Amino acid sequence: MSKIAVIGSNMVDLITYVDRMPEQGETLEAPRFAMGCGGKGANQAAAAALLGADVLMVSKVGDDAFADTTLANFKRLGIDTRFVERVPGVSSGVAPIFVQENSHNSILIVKGANAHLEAADIDRAEAILRNCALIVLQLEINLPSVYHAIDFAHRHAIPVLLNPAPAVAGLSRKHLSQLSFLIPNESELALLSEKPVNSPQAAAQAARSLVAEGVRHVIVTLGEQGALYVGEEGEWRVDGHKVQARDTSGAGDAFIGCFAHHWSQDGNIRKAMEQAVAYSACSVTGLGTQSSYPDATTFARFVAALKTGS
Repeated sequence: MSKIAVIGSNMVDLITYVDRMPEQGETLEAPRFAMGCGGKGANQAAAAALLGADVLMVSKVGDDAFADTTLANFKRLGIDTRFVERVPGVSSGVAPIFVQENSHNSILIVKGANAHLEAADIDRAEAILRNCALIVLQLEINLPSVYHAIDFAHRHAIPVLLNPAPAVAGLSRKHLSQLSFLIPNESELALLSEKPVNSPQAAAQAARSLVAEGVRHVIVTLGEQGALYVGEEGEWRVDGHKVQARDTSGAGDAFIGCFAHHWSQDGNIRKAMEQAVAYSACSVTGLGTQSSYPDATTFARFVAALKTGS
């Protein structure tokens, strides 16, 4: 089985379900709280692992109980953690998440130990990384470390997928041109391309501008509308699925983890996108981030139900 390497963040999600967000200076009672494992890198690794992928995680945890929770969760999922290291005297990353009744969410992130993932940590994993089928990156670690990972992948001819989230303006065009896959959502695409993205047509135009700068494949996640592909293989759109959304937290990470798993199996981009759109739709029917991700058996049942309309 091909190994997928995820170089990136882990967080402990502190999820508060609210009827509405409080105004400044206002105190409200919230009906429900939950704690779970998250972080964009860890979420993407979890989704891929749940579907059966062989996943290596390169990350940092803090010197606290949250680190124990994160490491135990990785172990439960069968994720290779030999390069997940503790940082003494530093907190783990945390993400307070506020989920409203309409399923929309607001998220704060505290990087904590994630800010200590350095180029040297990536180099220490070289012997394993150079034999991976795909390296997956996000922007919840320091940008120089992301650039180092892209350079490493480019040097060793390893396909690299970047999810440019949280959105950062002014990303290096040199490093964008070295990507195999760039997978932004609409707001991230607008920031990267410096073009308005207010419709699927506008998204396609913005994606074309990034392909013109050297990105081989741009895949834009469109939420409930599905996903858009623009790249070397042409242009197409995979439609979304109508589901009763309960919590959209982590849906984009679910898409990427599923896409990474399926693409690494056979290199079929359209098929991987179709699976990823469905997996993301399934994830929003549950609560939380990783806690809402189905395993391969549960996902197969969901896809079968979509086909029969049940």
